[in-house]
Amino acid sequence: MNKNELVEQIAQRSGLSKDQAGEALSATIAAIEDGLAAGQESAITGFGKFSVADRSAREGVNPSTGERIHIAATKAPRFSAGTKLKDAVKR
Repeated sequence: MNKNELVEQIAQRSGLSKDQAGEALSATIAAIEDGLAAGQESAITGFGKFSVADRSAREGVNPSTGERIHIAATKAPRFSAGTKLKDAVKR
């Protein structure tokens, strides 16, 4: 399902127009992004939790040359599925 299909589903299930559903989805995504950028977790009960994970610096290998390279430390978004979502997928 892509973003447009998701907007259609939100509009149908909520009674909102497609424009309103698109704005609501965009606002939700922006709020989660802003929270993660500030180092906060965003949890939606039953659905899941968005968080930020620290990846430490490490050594890697360039697959083309075999040369060892340094990979810098970074932060990455993480998602942990909630119980209701896991149960829905199991069906």
